[in-house]
Amino acid sequence: MPSEWQPLVNFFTLLVVLVHASIIVLVSLRIIMKRRSSSVSLAWFAVIYALPFAGVLLYLVFGELYLGKKRVQRATTMLHGFMLRINQWSRPFCLDLTNDKSEIKTLRNIVAKRFLMPTVGGNQLLLLTQSEQILVKIANDIEQAQQTVYLEFYICNVCDRVEDVMNALIAATRRGVDCRMLLDSVGSAAFFNSNWPATLKSAGIKLTEVLPVGPMRLFFQRQDLRMHRKIIAIDNQVAYTGSMNLVDPTHFKAEAGVGEWIDIMLRMQGPIVPITGSILEWDWEIETGEKFSHSYIDETNDIATFDENSRVQVIPSGPYFNDDNLQQVLISAIYLAERSIILTTPYFVPDEALNAAIKTASIRGVDVKIILPAKNDSRMANFASKGFFEELLACGVEIYQYQCGLLHSKSILIDNKWCLVGTVNLDKRSVWLNFEVTLLIDNSPLILQLYQLQQSYIRNSKQVFLPEWKKRSWWRKVLENLFYLFNPLL
Repeated sequence: MPSEWQPLVNFFTLLVVLVHASIIVLVSLRIIMKRRSSSVSLAWFAVIYALPFAGVLLYLVFGELYLGKKRVQRATTMLHGFMLRINQWSRPFCLDLTNDKSEIKTLRNIVAKRFLMPTVGGNQLLLLTQSEQILVKIANDIEQAQQTVYLEFYICNVCDRVEDVMNALIAATRRGVDCRMLLDSVGSAAFFNSNWPATLKSAGIKLTEVLPVGPMRLFFQRQDLRMHRKIIAIDNQVAYTGSMNLVDPTHFKAEAGVGEWIDIMLRMQGPIVPITGSILEWDWEIETGEKFSHSYIDETNDIATFDENSRVQVIPSGPYFNDDNLQQVLISAIYLAERSIILTTPYFVPDEALNAAIKTASIRGVDVKIILPAKNDSRMANFASKGFFEELLACGVEIYQYQCGLLHSKSILIDNKWCLVGTVNLDKRSVWLNFEVTLLIDNSPLILQLYQLQQSYIRNSKQVFLPEWKKRSWWRKVLENLFYLFNPLL
């Protein structure tokens, strides 16, 4: 390098250092003013200080909840009126909880105040546990549809039994049924790159790609915010939700080497159906701006009630609601337990508060069992999850690793009296970032069915014992502790 260039090089080097330092200071102030949990803030500080420029870029892309200006405006405009309509519509079916002295009343009040969602009785619930059975039921219900069929899923992968569902949709559209699908852009990327979108649209099915991603959207919408709900609503008569995507597990991700995905879905009838369907309508309008001329919650004339009288409350969580709403529900559920807790989840990376609640429950004498898959399709989540094992086991928590596939069902059963079932994983992504849907259920035959299902999971699992767990290899401990350190960002 010519010596006369050296002052210029020094100047530009100093300029880059000063610019980088200024950016670091500004981003640091931004992180401080967000007032998030200390673990999340410290993790982001580590990233931006350890990775020059790249750390700042990562924070700008993934550090804050950018949903897009139009979506935020629609959500802000719609939220109060939407919740008001649901509560007005549901009054004939709402439960009077004034004299209810059960523990679940506390949780129902939290959901009512934080999510503005009512509790309705008169429902009938069917727990479906076999993938073939689930897809056959869905296809049959679509074949009976007369007015509307709305579907919303994170992943759609068309093969085998899912083709029957698609063919039923096409046939329904041809007989005049309003058929719509909302599919997540990332989860259903392979679907959108196939011939199926053109086939469905040409048949008259309205298809929307939710939260699309791309380089041009990086700084206008956070790319890892995902629509993780699984909802089907048919004719105000039948609705589904649960952990299963619109896939045939016998072939879906077979190359991953984790075995068949094990899921559950709930088939619902009764007043809970219009409320569930209205959540899907809400998502459609926010994504497209299109208003429905006829809504699921416009009429009550043909809503059947059932002697089973299962009591259900929908919890529609996501970034449009306050950040900690779902966390409050989960933690409150754990603290309300008196005798037993059974947690089933494929991804277990709890935040500090939820982890503390689980340990405290076990210490105060609650029988706490956690059922996880032995093999997981996410290596990062797998190692991060295991980073919690030792402290949980030391507190008396029982941990079981399911051996017969990727256990993907998500449920929390409390005292064998009530449960939370839906799409939520026990990780920060589900609790803080994703759009999810959960059902709070009691006074239902489903409770015993769910307990029996969880016991079958335990029978097909290997229990983890603390003395053996401590003997695992040193490199596993290093990876677990590494991902545990950054679990606030996972």
